[in-house]
This record gives sequence, structure tokens and C-alpha cells, in this order.
Amino acid sequence: MEKLIIEGGVRLQGTISVNGSKNAALPILFAAILPEGTVRLSNVPDLRDIHTTLRLLEMLGCDCGHEDHRVEIRPGTLHPEASYDLVKTMRASVLCLGPLLARIGQARVALPGGCAIGARPVDQHLKGLELMGAHFELAEGYIIGQCRRLRGAHVTFDMPTVGGTENLLMAAVLADGETLLENVAREPEVVDLARFLRACGAQIEGEGSSCIRVRGVSSLHGTDYAVMPDRIEAGTFLAAAGITDGDLLLTNCPYEELEAVILKLNSMGMDIRQTPEGVRARCAHALRGTDVRTQPYPGFPTDMQAQIMALMCLAEGASMVEESIFENRFMHVQELARMGADIRISGHTAMVRGVDRLTGAPVMASDLRASASLVLAGLAAQGTTQVQRIYHLDRGYERIEDKLGAVGARIRRVPENA
Repeated sequence: MEKLIIEGGVRLQGTISVNGSKNAALPILFAAILPEGTVRLSNVPDLRDIHTTLRLLEMLGCDCGHEDHRVEIRPGTLHPEASYDLVKTMRASVLCLGPLLARIGQARVALPGGCAIGARPVDQHLKGLELMGAHFELAEGYIIGQCRRLRGAHVTFDMPTVGGTENLLMAAVLADGETLLENVAREPEVVDLARFLRACGAQIEGEGSSCIRVRGVSSLHGTDYAVMPDRIEAGTFLAAAGITDGDLLLTNCPYEELEAVILKLNSMGMDIRQTPEGVRARCAHALRGTDVRTQPYPGFPTDMQAQIMALMCLAEGASMVEESIFENRFMHVQELARMGADIRISGHTAMVRGVDRLTGAPVMASDLRASASLVLAGLAAQGTTQVQRIYHLDRGYERIEDKLGAVGARIRRVPENA
């Protein structure tokens, strides 16, 4: 294993290019099961979860190639089983369920793993697919599904669910008849999936709203497609500019998709704006406290909660964070406290009182976004911070130390026992 060593207190300045979105690329990779022709994707991030997904697709019968942020997926004879050995490391692997049922009428998928940030059940996925004609049983840790052919249905989600929306959207494109999905997730990554499917010949309307209508087609064809930029990676680098009193220019940055994050960061004293060259982020004033409540898109994303909390630790006055999406997403708080942060938790709410400084310390990452918050805190802290368990970080950020190092950060990756 490896860790990051950060010597804090350096003002970041320069240009960072934002990678393609992991959360958009993963469902699109699984959607590549659906077409009968070759799919070529560009702007695909080079991440552990991407490599795991490609191995899983090969296990399912696809022929995959990956080089220089480009992926080529060629169809083969599909197999229905997604084994626990791969699925246990990545929750998104459940997204092969809908495509497998749509293409071959059967699937045997291990119950998924991923970050330990709270319960994320797949019951909404299964209920929707059952309405479309699938039958399921749970046996020995596997979801076993079968159907003769999926048929269109009217599905209303109990709550907006990104994974559930994506799974049913992929299943519906090859189903007989029309499918109406209501109370769906509106996240940009869902929109990107719909755009990819439409490029393959699917008939989809309404993505980005609370209702999606899909008219099933008999087959899909291959296509070339560029994955959208990663709004969470971009938001993390915006926060890095703020916490170091820096001045960063982000290229390939999804500005509109970050509106809720940018509004909050600007309210804290940052100046973030679009320019012809990209999105420029700097501090116009000393950071000041704010209140945040995580919500489904277009609200403030739960995937940016830990990062903005790192800024709150050094902001003037008090801030409040209410986490309404996942119940276990404050595990970074005790590590930030080791660095001198003043944070109190009550239920799903964290009260943060800004301190004059953070000090470097050995800290341990508990999940992907917690890792990012500790890196941000380390960039601003006085002294040396060691961030351990960075395999979490590598699931969502491609060589973050290289990108930050190029704009002035004193950060390096070393073996855990170094």
C-alpha cells in the first residue's frame, strides 16, 4: 500500500485539466453491453474502478482495450455471471444487471460492495425490473434474475436513485414497448448516459428532468462517444484553490453542472467564474462560514460535502453541514479533528467552528471523498500530513499528487512503510 506525504502551507497557482467523469464513465461502460457493434469511448479516466469494470466486462464476454484515456469495447458472446471477486470492490458493478437482462434475459450478479458510507440498497432497481417482467431470487449472496423479454412499464421510484435510474434506463432501451420512469435522478451523469444511449440508436426523452420516457428498439449499434468531465474532481480542485488562497485555472471544467458548489464557494469568499480559457478560481476575501445541506442534483452534492467541510475548518465564524443522503458520511471528521479542526456532530448534522490554523498529522482515509478532504486539509496545514489508505483516493482521482504538484503543492506518494 501507499500513502501521500504533504508539506502544507503553499499557495497553489497554475492550470489543471479536469479528467473525464468516473461516475459517468462507469454506467456508460456497462451500457456498452447493449449495442451489437463496437463502442469507442474517449475522455475515460485512468482509475481503479475503470480497470475493475473492464475486467468485469471481459468476464461477461466483451473484448476490451484501454489506452491513453480511450476505451474500445467489442461485443462477444455474453455470459450472465458477475462474480463476487470483482463486484465486492465496487458498488457500480450492479449496473450490469439491467443490460444483461435486456440482452440475454438472465443475470447472476453478486451483491455489490464499495465505500462504507452507509446503506445503499438495490431494492429500487429490482422493483423496477420486476415491473418490466424480470423475476429475481437472492441466493448465496447473488441476485439471480431471469426474463423472457423485458417489456415497457410505468415505474415510479420511491426516491430519486442514480443507480436505479441508470439500471432501468439501460434495461428499457431494448424492452418491448414504452417505459415511463418517474421521480428519477436528474444528475448530469444520468444525462450523459442517456446521450450515449441515444448515440447508439436508443429513443429517450426527458433526461435531466424528473420523468424519462423510453421507447424500446429492437437493437442498438456501436458509436464513438466522449465522456463528460468530472464535476466532483473539478469541485475538489476549486476547493483546493480556496483552502490554499490560490489562483487556479481549470480546463475541461463542467461549470453549469457545478452551480450549487460554485454558489456555496463564492458565498465563502471565493471568486469563481468562467473565462475563455476555462474556469478561474481564487479567493477574493478571507474564507467565511456557510451552511450546507446535501441534496440530490441540482442541490449540493454529497460527494462534495467532505471537501467543503475542510474549507469550513479554516473559515471565519461557524458553519453547519447537514448530510441528508448517506448516514455514515462524517467519518472524515475525527481525522480532521486530529489536525486541529473544531467539529461537533449531532445526528446527521456537523457544526464547524473555524480555527486559525490546521497542523499536519498522520491521518487515515475511510472512503473516497474523505480522502480528498484530508488532502485539502493537508495542503493548508502547517507541517507534514501523512494520508494513509489512499487506495480509496485512487478510486476517484487519477494521480492527484501529479496534478497538485504541477501547480505548486509539495506532495508525494511513497510506500506505506516509508
